[in-house]
Amino acid sequence: MSEFASKVIVITGASSGIGAATAKELSKQGALLSLTGRNKERLAQVADECKNLGAKDVLYVVGDLSKQDDMERIIKETAEKFGEIHVLVNNAGFAVISPIADVTLDEFDRCFNVNVRAVLYLTKLALPYLEKTKGNIVNISSFLSSMYTLPGFTIYTTTKAACDHITKSSALELAKNGVRVNAVNPAVVETNAYTNTGFSEEQSKAAYVEQAKLHPLNERNIKVEEVVDAILFLASDKATMITGNCLRVDGGRALTGQ
Repeated sequence: MSEFASKVIVITGASSGIGAATAKELSKQGALLSLTGRNKERLAQVADECKNLGAKDVLYVVGDLSKQDDMERIIKETAEKFGEIHVLVNNAGFAVISPIADVTLDEFDRCFNVNVRAVLYLTKLALPYLEKTKGNIVNISSFLSSMYTLPGFTIYTTTKAACDHITKSSALELAKNGVRVNAVNPAVVETNAYTNTGFSEEQSKAAYVEQAKLHPLNERNIKVEEVVDAILFLASDKATMITGNCLRVDGGRALTGQ
């Protein structure tokens, strides 16, 4: 039996990409899932797929992580249904790709609200439950969070640097309570990220082809499943003495500085 069987796991940004893939893998292991996202139709579809894959039970809560009330409702409804929380996966993210000269404060606020403010506030809200279960948190950051960046990514990379610091600071603070906090920092993963920032399908495909060449290991982009494997490892009992770690899943790309 999987160690995740009957454990309550909250996953944000679960309607697509890394969040959906994580939910589906945990479903195969009999987890109890609380999924959240903004798109009700897609979220409901993922929830149904999770049930069919073996999830013991699935709650889905439609919510916008830029809104305080929605974040509070997500944790409240999870606690009301399941009574406890074992793992929080802060996966939801928003990217702004724009030259500094064109950036708006609305874009800045939206990106920080989802990528930083929500990570911190959901950690606070889930903490009383995680302390009781000696649970853990996995934040989804980026390999661009520290030493590396790209033109047009100023806001996004700054939010991911903040995410790493939340990970490390909260890991140190919460260690005394037996709660671990780690992050997964992937390089380019082929999801819907580019189209969500305004790229056409053709532009998105072309961008992924060019990005693939920059990953030294096998010269390909990161598979969603490879990020999921890292999330599940950090959330598992195999990582019982790992906290405050930002685990790069980048095919060696950070070594190149590109």
